[in-house]
Formats: sequence, structure tokens, C-alpha cells
Amino acid sequence: MARAMWDSSVGKKTVMAVSGLIMLLYLIVHMIGNLKIYFGAAEFNHYAHWLRTVGEPFMHYEWTLWLVRIVLVVAVVAHAAAAYQLSRRDIKARPVKYAHKKARSSYATRTMRWGGIILGLFIVWHILDLTTGTVHSGGFQEGHPYQNVVDTFSTWYGNVIYIVAMLALGLHIRHGFWSAAQTLGAGSRTRDRVLKTVANVLALLLTAGFIAVPVGVMTGVVS
Repeated sequence: MARAMWDSSVGKKTVMAVSGLIMLLYLIVHMIGNLKIYFGAAEFNHYAHWLRTVGEPFMHYEWTLWLVRIVLVVAVVAHAAAAYQLSRRDIKARPVKYAHKKARSSYATRTMRWGGIILGLFIVWHILDLTTGTVHSGGFQEGHPYQNVVDTFSTWYGNVIYIVAMLALGLHIRHGFWSAAQTLGAGSRTRDRVLKTVANVLALLLTAGFIAVPVGVMTGVVS
């Protein structure tokens, strides 16, 4: 049953929708946590430490955090695999490109694939920068996330990479949320306008919320 569902286009779209909503929920929580940086180093570092102790003493140190990471990795891989296979299936079904692009297709719709690639590359860079410290500038300090974030956004390329990725994220969410709602059967003629409004608001809030961190560092509000 699972294999039959995965092999169908409807099944792949459902996997994309569910995995996308999982990632969206994480992004909302992650953005709220990121904004704690405006309350100072002590508050932000305490929050980062709390993430590693969630669930104690029932859960061991970092177990909950690793559980969340595993769920996210599965969601990202499933989302990317389904998107790639659907894209290949679409190309095979239509080997010759349309002479004219669809007039109704929005900029976000046309750039979903490239946006996904940009976000995938950004995730790798983000982990190497602020989790492992492999590509971090200014000397990575384990257990000092506030200083590490300030270091990253004190470089022009750190700001450019992050802001471009967050703009791509906003476009991805704007189209992806509405598409997920349609796939899961939540859409209708009466609800489409509301769903599109929610998608636009979510995209705007998340983009602005994430970009507020590098802007805070660049303007000296966070230092």
C-alpha cells in the first residue's frame, strides 16, 4: 500500500504537502526562537541551552533535539525526493516545452524548483556555519550561539547568503502552503481566498522575522 501510494502522483504530492507542513511548523518555532536574540546574549544562549534539555529527566540530554532533527531530515529528504520525481514525471509527460508560459503562473510558482535548490544548499551552509562551525567566520565558539550569530552576520557574504535564502523561502511558502492545502483537500471556491491570504501572511511574517536577525546585527541593535 505504501509503495503504491508513493508511486502515484497523488501520493507524492501528499508526501510533499505533509512534509512541507512539518517544516513550516518548525520554521515558525525557529523564527520565534531566533528573535530572542534581541533580548541579549544571556537570554539567547539560555534558550539554546534549553533546547538541549527539553524533556528532562524523562529524555536524556539532547535526545529531544535529536528527535526533532531526525524528523526534519526525513521531512526534507521526502519533500525533495517527491519534488524531484514529480518534476521528472512532468518533463517526461511534456518533452516539448510550451511555446508560451501560462499567463496565470505567478513568479513564486515558476521559481519553486530553483527556490528549492537554493534552500537545500542554504541548509547545508547553515549547518556547517552555525551547528558544526566548519565554515564559520571569526572562530566558532561552542556553547555561545549568540556570539556565533553575530560573527556570521558581521560579514557581507553571511548576510547576502542568508537574506537571499530567506527571500526564496518566502516565495516557496507563499506557493507551497496553498498547494499543500489543495492537495490535502482543504481548498474550495469559498476558502481559496482565505488560504491564499494566509499563505501570503505566513510568507511575509517568516521572511521578515528571519531577516530581522541579520538586519539587527548590521544596524548595531544586536552586537
